[in-house]
Amino acid sequence: MAGAAFRPSGDFRTSYAADTTIFDDAFSRRFVIGLVIVLALVPIPTVFGWGFDILDRYWMNLFVSIGYLSIAALGLNILVGFTGQISIGHSAFFGFGAFASVFIHETTSIPVFFCIPLAGLMTAAVGLIFGVPAARIKGLYLAIATLAAQFILQDFFARADWFSGGTHGSVARPLEIFGYQFRSVHAYWWIVLAYVVVLFLAATNLMRSRDGRALIAVRDHYLSAEIMGVNLTKYRILSFGIASFYAGIGGALFAHHNLFVQVESFTIFFSILFLGMVIIGGLGSIMGTIFGTIFITMLPEATEAVTSFMRGGAIDRALNLGGGLNYLKEMAIGLAIILFLIFEPEGLAHRWRQIKAYWKLYPFSY
Repeated sequence: MAGAAFRPSGDFRTSYAADTTIFDDAFSRRFVIGLVIVLALVPIPTVFGWGFDILDRYWMNLFVSIGYLSIAALGLNILVGFTGQISIGHSAFFGFGAFASVFIHETTSIPVFFCIPLAGLMTAAVGLIFGVPAARIKGLYLAIATLAAQFILQDFFARADWFSGGTHGSVARPLEIFGYQFRSVHAYWWIVLAYVVVLFLAATNLMRSRDGRALIAVRDHYLSAEIMGVNLTKYRILSFGIASFYAGIGGALFAHHNLFVQVESFTIFFSILFLGMVIIGGLGSIMGTIFGTIFITMLPEATEAVTSFMRGGAIDRALNLGGGLNYLKEMAIGLAIILFLIFEPEGLAHRWRQIKAYWKLYPFSY
């Protein structure tokens, strides 16, 4: 019909800039900004003493834990999901960041506010050292090398009294800004949320940059990347540095939240949990990192509710489970990782994209 306005029948992106936007559409952008604002408003009634809590201390502790764990898990996802390397010693770098922040504050009296990023930089330097083998080995051999890093750092924490307090651990100071101490978990949530927003935006922008595309090229086909001029040694080692920086920031936030750091907190099991967060959330997905962290953090809470319901009940008596219920938490995490690897290898991020696509096309199935 003459003069009629025709619109494209699909969502076409005609430029590279349009293909690398942070958000897929305006709705996603508004949703994320609105969610961050809501999360920032949650502690206000408690901090300012308005007589009621939107979320009590228990739930706020879970929120804070999800925050600093997601930062560390994002670093691992950059290493494993985006660059295609492997690390099963991530919790050791998380622990190094925790001890480093306490050590810097105690020895130099630098305010905790500045100790947290400095701890991230110190951890990045250590990560670069342990990342050197990544320039020449890969696969199972690299996994063994990172496992060695886990035990080397654990042994260092236990023996270096001057740095970590040895087996006695270290007492961390609360974060303070302009004389106000963030002792309460509700107030500390603002600090963690700020770091989550800044570091996740930084990671998103990194993946849109030349260096980020080089990391992905190393993952997808390192021979082709090398032919195209990508320095494999540089980017493999760099990915370990970036992952360690994120782990160090997460560890430092952990230290000043718990106000005490001990060697026993950073075991190989903790490293497996980080891998579980990345696998369940989705390898190579920044959004999936948050999904995976929430899943792994909330799974023990859900299994605790189930075991409390089953303990002493008809099912417990019929199956004679006895003390086996006490190990359900650990079994549930391992089982969840196995099931995701079998039935949803692309993680929760892929499932979320499918849900969005379904409602975008509803009621049509194509």
